Amino acid sequence: MSNIVRIIISSLLLIGTIALFVLGQWGWGILGVFITILAFVTVFFNENMLIAQFYLRKENMAKANQWLNRITRYEKQLIRAQHGYYHLLLGLMESQKSPMQSEKYFKKALALGLHMGHNVALAKLSLAGIAMAKRNKREATKYLQEAKRADKNKLLADQIKMMKEQMGMMDRQQIRYR
Repeated sequence: MSNIVRIIISSLLLIGTIALFVLGQWGWGILGVFITILAFVTVFFNENMLIAQFYLRKENMAKANQWLNRITRYEKQLIRAQHGYYHLLLGLMESQKSPMQSEKYFKKALALGLHMGHNVALAKLSLAGIAMAKRNKREATKYLQEAKRADKNKLLADQIKMMKEQMGMMDRQQIRYR
């Protein structure tokens, strides 16, 4: 359902709730307030993305993919601030199946914009992993430094440290084979 339809439905619910209060139906009016707030929240936070994130945290990739596939035209169904997060979720889903193919989703998510620093760090860390898989150490180092800079709350500090150790091991393996 597009956002314009959601806004119209939310506005009609708001008018109906105000009418209930004017008519003295306080009980139904309070229930109407909660339903109106829920309808307005779905304008800014798409329910399909919220449910997909829930299943992604529970590591149920099949269900998360099912809910993400319900978003057919993300330009119309999501507000502009959510476009980057949609591509980030697609990249995370794709990285489970084929990591090399997920690079385009992470780059598009960064291009569209992610507002939270730890999400930017997650996308850059994933890009660093892809660059390491391609044996491109310079690009991987660049993405790791950017991920470390973006991770202000140190939520991904352990993963960044582990990735740096793997890069060091990659150097030692190259020396052995020469």
